[in-house]
Amino acid sequence: MTPHLGVILAGGQARRMGGGDKGLLVLEGMTLLDRVIDRLGPQVDRLVLNANGDPDRFAEYGLPVISDTLDEFAGPLAGVLAGLDYAADRGFEHIITAAADTPFFPHDLVERLDRAALKANTPIALAATHEEGRLVRHPTFGRWPVSLRADLRAALEEGLRKVVLWTDKHGAASTAFETDAFFNVNTPEDLERATDMIKGRVS
Repeated sequence: MTPHLGVILAGGQARRMGGGDKGLLVLEGMTLLDRVIDRLGPQVDRLVLNANGDPDRFAEYGLPVISDTLDEFAGPLAGVLAGLDYAADRGFEHIITAAADTPFFPHDLVERLDRAALKANTPIALAATHEEGRLVRHPTFGRWPVSLRADLRAALEEGLRKVVLWTDKHGAASTAFETDAFFNVNTPEDLERATDMIKGRVS
């Protein structure tokens, strides 16, 4: 299998948490970012963090911090593009993205994304869950080819912001995981629920 660059997406604006870096919130003695690093790190060959603003606030993690390369906030696809640009300069063919506020994603995420892309013969694979009888995709968790970075940059510069409009254009595959695998912390109430999940109070 070709080497993978893992890109942790932490460039969101965290409006529902009152601003700041959601990844630095503490969940049962560890930051959300610590938990994401612990899960994604063993699955990839190298890790980087996509975040905007002063990179020194993440110095303790010892990871390269790459910022969005577009002037205006363009959502998670801007972070994907930053990761693809970084990967291209270092010889990687693919990146795997994960959100910094989602601490429970699967330990076999990369393996299953790879398998889905290869089986469907598509360049992109996205994580998904079955919810209320339908497949819900979680596009911040995906496998992305460096070969499409120019196409993605052009789409973003033309104003594209909705992830699945671009991924569907390229026939993205999906692979389904358990329902709560991509539970993310958007609000103080979500942080309380995540604590309950760790303590086993929520199934």
